[in-house]
Amino acid sequence: MSFLQFLLIILTVLALSAGQVLFKLTAADLQLSLDHFLSSFLNMKLFIALLIYALATVLWLIALKLTPLKVAYPFMGLAFIFVPIFSRIFLGETMHWQNFAGAVLILCGIWIASSY
Repeated sequence: MSFLQFLLIILTVLALSAGQVLFKLTAADLQLSLDHFLSSFLNMKLFIALLIYALATVLWLIALKLTPLKVAYPFMGLAFIFVPIFSRIFLGETMHWQNFAGAVLILCGIWIASSY
């Protein structure tokens, strides 16, 4: 895998992970009453999250043009590592040893699945 392929894949996963944090922040502000339902969705955090997802989609398409899917797709598992880290940094959520153990297993799985 070239550096460009790797960079595109990592940027895609980072963007998707950042989008998840923004979705969580949006969900915290979401009001499910009929009076506030529409205004809850007219939210800058949601708009930015959707823009980030659009950018991630473009990056992913470019990555897939250059990389076989069977090699690129296992790296999506990195989101299971990045999202807890981002949620710790930006949301103050706690991390436990299970997060670290899972991260090690995910990294091993990515290494096995993407090597050819």
